[in-house]
Order: sequence, then structure tokens, then C-alpha cells
Amino acid sequence: MSFERLNAYHIMWLFVFFDLPVTTKKERKVVTIFRKQLMENGFSMMQFSVYMRHCASYEAMEVHKKRVRKIVPDKGEVCMMGVTDKQFGDMEHFCSAQRQQMHIPTQLEMF
Repeated sequence: MSFERLNAYHIMWLFVFFDLPVTTKKERKVVTIFRKQLMENGFSMMQFSVYMRHCASYEAMEVHKKRVRKIVPDKGEVCMMGVTDKQFGDMEHFCSAQRQQMHIPTQLEMF
């Protein structure tokens, strides 16, 4: 039996970026539902229109991408991007021109 050791190049982060219309009450409701569905699927808000999710592997990330595809609203723009844990760790985060430690959402995984 062989075990593949998890490392920063196998663990993935999936980002969902979106720009959805919010001019009418109905459009705002669609955005609210989309955000809620992302959170129900384990995503955390990084910024108002940027959500992220930890994935144990590339294959797991593909499963979550498929789930997002099913909930994409009819109007607006949604993009997804996967990065390795190593790339995520190299990200610099600034808040009010001060460098901040990245807030990593709590993720429970059993091995």
C-alpha cells in the first residue's frame, strides 16, 4: 500500500471571483443566495466578491468546481482559479496599507 504524502504542492485552494448585478431587489437576492450557497459548500469570504476554499487535492478541487458551476447565476460574471498551498502561502495581504497575516479559514480534515 502506498501513501502519497501531502505537501504544499498537492494541497489546493479554490478561489471564486464574481461580479454580479445588484441594481434591483431581485438581483440582490440572487447574489445573496449565491453567496449563501458558496458558504454552504465550505467557502469563506476573503473579500466581498472573492470566496476561497481549501481542498485536500487537485481532484477534490475539481469536485468543488463542479458544484460551483451548478449554482452560477444566469447574469453577471463568475471566475474560478485554483492555486497550490505553496502559492497561497506566498500571497501578500495588505489592509489599509499595513501588511496583514492571511486569515486561513478553519478546515477539519480526517486522514
